[in-house]
Amino acid sequence: MQEKKFSYRRLMFTTFVISGCSMVYELLISSVSSYLLGDSILQFSITIGLYMCAMGLGSYLSKFIKVQLFDWFIFVEIGVGILGGTSSILLFLANVYLESYSLVMYSEIILIGVLVGLEIPLLTRIIEENAGNLRITLSSIFSFDYIGGLAGSIAFPLLLLPQLGYFSTAFLVGAMNLGISLFILYSYRQYIGRTALWKVMIYISGAGMILGMLFSENLASGIEQGLYRDKVIYSEQTPYQKLVLTKHKDDVRLYINGNIQFSSMDEYRYHEVLVHVPMSAAKKREKVLILGGGDGLAVREVLKYKEVQQIDLVDLDAGVTELCRNHKDIKKLNEGSLDRAKLKIYNEDAYEFLENNAGKALYDVILVDMPDPNSETVNKLYTDLFYRLCSRNLSDEGVMAVQSTSPYYAGDAFWCIHETVKQEMPFVYPYHVQVPSFGDWGFQLASKTEIQIENLTLQQEGKFLTQDNLQGIFLFGEDERSKKELEVNSLSSPKLLQYYLEAEKNWE
Repeated sequence: MQEKKFSYRRLMFTTFVISGCSMVYELLISSVSSYLLGDSILQFSITIGLYMCAMGLGSYLSKFIKVQLFDWFIFVEIGVGILGGTSSILLFLANVYLESYSLVMYSEIILIGVLVGLEIPLLTRIIEENAGNLRITLSSIFSFDYIGGLAGSIAFPLLLLPQLGYFSTAFLVGAMNLGISLFILYSYRQYIGRTALWKVMIYISGAGMILGMLFSENLASGIEQGLYRDKVIYSEQTPYQKLVLTKHKDDVRLYINGNIQFSSMDEYRYHEVLVHVPMSAAKKREKVLILGGGDGLAVREVLKYKEVQQIDLVDLDAGVTELCRNHKDIKKLNEGSLDRAKLKIYNEDAYEFLENNAGKALYDVILVDMPDPNSETVNKLYTDLFYRLCSRNLSDEGVMAVQSTSPYYAGDAFWCIHETVKQEMPFVYPYHVQVPSFGDWGFQLASKTEIQIENLTLQQEGKFLTQDNLQGIFLFGEDERSKKELEVNSLSSPKLLQYYLEAEKNWE
């Protein structure tokens, strides 16, 4: 009887899938670490570098595997599936309960990387030993490897993370690795020795991954609660960021990627100062542009001016505006401002909005209410080019206010924003306010014509801001002023991000 010819086509499919899985693990660990620790550039750089090094080590170690290549390959896939599938939950648990998060992260990267590094050498040798023709083997296997990596890198940000979140994504991709090991087991069982052992391990591990996916929301809720002081009442992973809402008695707090955006107990201090200072300094208040501010709290304050005819709100994440439009606690806080007739919401990038709108319609007041510049993505919205675009969209007598982080906790960052705005606006006046949930918080008031700050009359008083304390917010203590010369923040030289991350480290 003639022996059946070895078919390697199924191994090409295997290469495609495991390469995509490998890429997802790399992105997943980087993203989780960025979410938990901040400084995404550092987290992605460390993960990619260490992962590649570990893969190199795995490739080197493959030379010591001389027999039972199929068995070793199944072992590797089971190991990758278990380690990768549980990677997210282990990282979150380490952050909540252990002091040595970095040790857990590095261990995961190295172990998964070493096993992934074994995969392609083992597959190459399996095909070469059974089918021959090294030239075709190498070209085919690396082609499917690279294409699979592309598929994984696209699927992670566009499909997996937005739809499934960190935990379900890890469990699903871990299950895919286990599925591949089962696929190989049944496709090439005549070449495999320990089929019974591998079946038991695959089925048990696979059941764990499936249960993990089914109960991922419960797991996420339980573990995520440990990250926040108050009870988590809402959690959502949007295509752009993680939204978490907490509540304790009457205190409702919104967090984006782990960073507090507001507390209902004192947000009025922040928003009164952000809105009423520039609105009082402006000669006209008919057209107002709000960049960021998807919570609707700045809109609430702007609506107190009867002369306002049009408010354009630009917030990239529709998840934020929908949450704050519909959630009863936030809707009560913003007084339903996101449903008002004067307001038009644009869920698009603020930078692109300003570029497209330049020269079409000028605004009397622009309020820049962006998150802190703690990533390269947000840093773009604090650059000289961004403020140049703001200036082009501002009328000659218009006024702009910019959220500028804390002059006390992040002094260099605050004054860097001040210097950057000064590059594009002739007159810039720094001011600040104490917000208990944030601390000392700062802003920049900017205009094309000079503002007589000492003669400024408040057009709308609030719970905190009154005419009596208006002048005080423009005064700074000596310890809130930068003692060194700071560089302007630009796209090509993101100095602000450096200043901000240095401040974060100083206050850890």
